[in-house]
Amino acid sequence: MERWLHGALTLGLAPLLLVQGRWVRRRTPVLPEPPGPRAGVIGQGPVLRLLIVGDSSAAGVGTAHQDEALSGRLTQALSRDFTVHWRLQACTGHKLADVRAAVRGLPAEPFDVVVVAVGVNDATGRTRMAHWLHGLQALVTALRHRYQAQQVILSALPPVHLFPALPQPLRWYLGRCATRLDRAQRRWVVSQPGCEVVGADFPMDLRYMAHDGFHPGPLAYEAWAGALAGQIRARRHASVGRDEA
Repeated sequence: MERWLHGALTLGLAPLLLVQGRWVRRRTPVLPEPPGPRAGVIGQGPVLRLLIVGDSSAAGVGTAHQDEALSGRLTQALSRDFTVHWRLQACTGHKLADVRAAVRGLPAEPFDVVVVAVGVNDATGRTRMAHWLHGLQALVTALRHRYQAQQVILSALPPVHLFPALPQPLRWYLGRCATRLDRAQRRWVVSQPGCEVVGADFPMDLRYMAHDGFHPGPLAYEAWAGALAGQIRARRHASVGRDEA
């Protein structure tokens, strides 16, 4: 029923959505990926090997420098407890299939934690649900086997239905697409040991958004990184406790 309803909505709204999509692409400024390091070592304490992969949000679009972006905020937060050896592999426009291809191109070095930030382009590009779930399985399997990832964190898809850059009903429709993908990955992840979905709780107002009305701004990246860091610390401390027991 849900699949049929989504297909009917897509077909019925297609002419209007096409026009609005073209209007948004012409009107929305194209923000660059910020400068700054994409790998490094920071902090003190036990070693934590961290990989961040994904789309423009993982790449920090919406900030002036990587220090204000997800990688900078997350590594800074973790550096208080760990010596973080980190790498960022992200690119604007990437869908889940592109992230999988980029991951295959990395050297086969081990990572303790992998953060995956992808999905908005799959929502706007209307990736089929079967392809989305197959892609998640293939990506997580590769991260576990090729990179020995102990913890894989899938970032929750953002509330696209609240993005100020999008007019209605395009905003509502793309928000619905994003919600469907996010719900599917949350259901799927329940059966995946060492894998979880983490979202960030911050208000969707202009203070937290980049000026394009589509990407996170520095405040949003800070909140997102804080949520991820808290989950990583909790899992690492629980692992140490089991080892000591």
